[in-house]
Amino acid sequence: MGGFTALADSEWARRFELAREPDPDGARSPRLWYLIAELGYLLEPLRRLYRSLFKPFRIEKAAHPRMVMILPGFGTNPIKMRYFARRLEDAGHTVKRWGCGYNWGFSDELFGQLEERLLDLHERSGEPVVLVGWSLGGLYARELAKRQPGSVAKVISMGSPFSGSLRANNVWRIYQAVAGHRVDEPKLSAQLSRKPPVETVALWSPRDGAISPRSAAGYPGERDRAVALRCSHMGFSYSPEAIRAVAHEIDRG
Repeated sequence: MGGFTALADSEWARRFELAREPDPDGARSPRLWYLIAELGYLLEPLRRLYRSLFKPFRIEKAAHPRMVMILPGFGTNPIKMRYFARRLEDAGHTVKRWGCGYNWGFSDELFGQLEERLLDLHERSGEPVVLVGWSLGGLYARELAKRQPGSVAKVISMGSPFSGSLRANNVWRIYQAVAGHRVDEPKLSAQLSRKPPVETVALWSPRDGAISPRSAAGYPGERDRAVALRCSHMGFSYSPEAIRAVAHEIDRG
């Protein structure tokens, strides 16, 4: 018992040191004001109540309903994107969870589960699946499309840091403490900036308080299109603007 406690203490100490280590890249993160503004997500229940009473959320029916798999951001699970998923279902799409619970970082084990999930959805639907990934979920979506391009119709990332330094954000220290490895040493063989061999759209926002807009927008050759929104990083998972943008991109075929 004492040995286990010592091991646990040692692991916590290691993770604490990972969170404290200096940034060797000197990467620029979003401004502090935008990070503070992310707390606005706490008011989202009130916004939804207001919309339900005075300005109901309406979304156009899809011309081409698709099978869609949603991949949540770091530290979140599909429940966080339930409102998002239901609005896409209102448009006529069939929306599926990623089936892996909380997203606690990159790992080969989790990636293997995602591949199985993707192949199963592809087989059940009879057509390639649209992958919609928020933040870290978008990185998984891009890598899935590289490994299984025949099963993916399109990748839509939302505030995902696939370009440039993985420390160009305000959450890399938290990531290292939770995931237990350096953000640029993921437990998954991947070239994040390389474009998947399917249509790839990057949604980004200049108001993102977590991820550098440049990292989320990428450069030509790293994605097919970059679309600017005006939401916060948390807002990608619930704002009407983000939901409509994703629905529009899905319907573009």
